[in-house]
Amino acid sequence: MDNASSIDISVVIPCLNEAETLSICVQKAQRFLRRANLEGEILVADNGSTDGSPRLAQEAGARVVHIAERGYGAALCGGIAAARGKFIVMGDGDDSYNFEELDEFVAKLQGGADLVIGNRFAGGIEAGAMPFLHRYLGNPVLSFLGRIFFKSDIGDFHCGLRAFRKDAIAKLRLSATGMEFASEMIVKAALARLRIAEVPTTLKRDGRNRPPHLRTWRDGWRHLRFLLMFSPRWLFLYPGLTLAALGGVLQVLLYCGSIRLGTVGLDVHTMLYAAAMSIIGVQMLWFAVFSKVYGAVSGFLPLDKKLQRALKAFTLERGILSGAALLLGGLALSIRALSAWAQVDYGALDPRDIMRTAIPATTMMVAGTEFILAAFFLSILQIQHRPAETPNP
Repeated sequence: MDNASSIDISVVIPCLNEAETLSICVQKAQRFLRRANLEGEILVADNGSTDGSPRLAQEAGARVVHIAERGYGAALCGGIAAARGKFIVMGDGDDSYNFEELDEFVAKLQGGADLVIGNRFAGGIEAGAMPFLHRYLGNPVLSFLGRIFFKSDIGDFHCGLRAFRKDAIAKLRLSATGMEFASEMIVKAALARLRIAEVPTTLKRDGRNRPPHLRTWRDGWRHLRFLLMFSPRWLFLYPGLTLAALGGVLQVLLYCGSIRLGTVGLDVHTMLYAAAMSIIGVQMLWFAVFSKVYGAVSGFLPLDKKLQRALKAFTLERGILSGAALLLGGLALSIRALSAWAQVDYGALDPRDIMRTAIPATTMMVAGTEFILAAFFLSILQIQHRPAETPNP
């Protein structure tokens, strides 16, 4: 995405067999450029069409670039890289969006926004333009999760009509090849603190006679997977904190004796499951840290100040000492259990009594081992790699 910008705006349209509607979209975009008195281009990023779409696009006045790698995101990445405009508008080639009504998108960019997203729910959705599951389940739920995970105000995470500054989006290094490209753009823009705006956008029934490329469950999962992978806090941290805290509290309470909740009695069997919750919770907490650090080192997640301070405080040596303290605590409880066994000449014991000590002892030793190993692995993740220098001949 480092081509020098030489025109005001590029309208980029990804294309895979859009012969029925592509010319209409190109003509509408041309009419907008003339009316707005903008120097621009219409660029069609063809993704292997076999229905003559590239020829029709050229005849309508568009520039066509051929993108070999298949996928919605791949086509857009290739088209954006080839675009010459300072501003870029992207939209589908199925005539579901009106390329003649881009004034507010451009106005937002001229006013300082880096990324402008259309909002179909605010602008209006024509009857039959969006499948029932997409309109009332998929889009609302995924957009809600996106707002929660990334502290964004965007109401429609998956609108295909967008406009942005090419230089700002180039810095995000977008790479998703499928439909999750739509989520990637907003997520990375939000993490990079870009200025994001929304514009009410109308969506009408597309003009094709064939089914859309979008697959409800497959592409919905790809969007959800992407949101989770870019949010270690919600994928690992919060569930891990909940499990570790709940498991730890239960073990402390049950260590003191059985608990009665109405007609339900909790004893060492519950304690065993609580121990498992604690161990899994601790593992998830470490995965949250590993994911965040790896993302920051790799450049696809920001390294926030809180994490930087925590990493400075949690050195390898302190991690080893913390783990050793947990190990010693577990060993002390194990010795206590062994002493109780010795008092009956190593004979039979009441399982409830001995397990009440053995379970937290084991939990502490496992958690201590995890701390030590995690401290080493965390240090490895933070090693700064430098390219090897080639010796002079």
